[in-house]
Amino acid sequence: MIPGSFEYYAPRSLTDAVNYLSAHKDDVKILSGGQSLLPLMKMRLSKPGYVVDIGRIPGLDTITEEGDNLIIGALVTHEQIESSDLLKAKCPLLPQTATTIADVQVRNRGTIGGSIAHADPAGDWPAAIMALDAGIKVVGPNGERWVKCDEFFLGLLMSVLEPDEIVTAIKVPVMGNDKTAYLKAAPRSSGFAVVGVAVRMTMDAGGTCDRAAIAITGVTDKAYRAGRVEQMLTGKKLDAKLIENAAAEATHNIEVIEDINGSVEYRTQLTHVYVARAIEAALRT
Repeated sequence: MIPGSFEYYAPRSLTDAVNYLSAHKDDVKILSGGQSLLPLMKMRLSKPGYVVDIGRIPGLDTITEEGDNLIIGALVTHEQIESSDLLKAKCPLLPQTATTIADVQVRNRGTIGGSIAHADPAGDWPAAIMALDAGIKVVGPNGERWVKCDEFFLGLLMSVLEPDEIVTAIKVPVMGNDKTAYLKAAPRSSGFAVVGVAVRMTMDAGGTCDRAAIAITGVTDKAYRAGRVEQMLTGKKLDAKLIENAAAEATHNIEVIEDINGSVEYRTQLTHVYVARAIEAALRT
């Protein structure tokens, strides 16, 4: 299909991009890797009058280490994350997640910033960055601000991002010996998570879980932290029975969605299974 007509603008600086967004914020979309926006435009589910291509703005496609944190530019592709030696060594959950995204073509074009800004409830990055307690850098007409990832996502394709703001970077901690994993169940046709689970755990020398972060995507209208599961794991030595019992609490107080990929009952059971599997996978790392 062919998208509707629109005016295309490719700024060379963040200032120009923000000014253009501010001038047209009621009818404008940001183009990054295009893997979410372009299909919607082709199906005419999105018909913006103006499109701002931020792909030529310098400085947004790097991965750097700054003290105890790693800063990932919004234009960094999934493939860059998948293949980054720095991230494999210091934040392996991100490469573990990237390798599961869609297919090679999408991973080579799609960007982490675009995916996060899109706020798809079946996207993989929201769960991964929530498990890492990441910060999201946003730039707009009033300057820049950092948003905690658990405050960024509001619902289906909704976030705190204003129409004239741009996600420019993601900040994650340098990890020590944490155990991490990302597992998902997804149809081959789309690669979107029916259930996706990101796990980060800190274990002491005796095998006790000192800290657990379990984030889940694909199950409701936004990614979320499974606090009940985290509480049941923390301070305990993990065995198969405890993991099974904790995983069964993964949908506690969650309004599980139903769609063409499965009923509420199916998705609920699948969530419990994948939380247990992801915890076990993390323990093997």
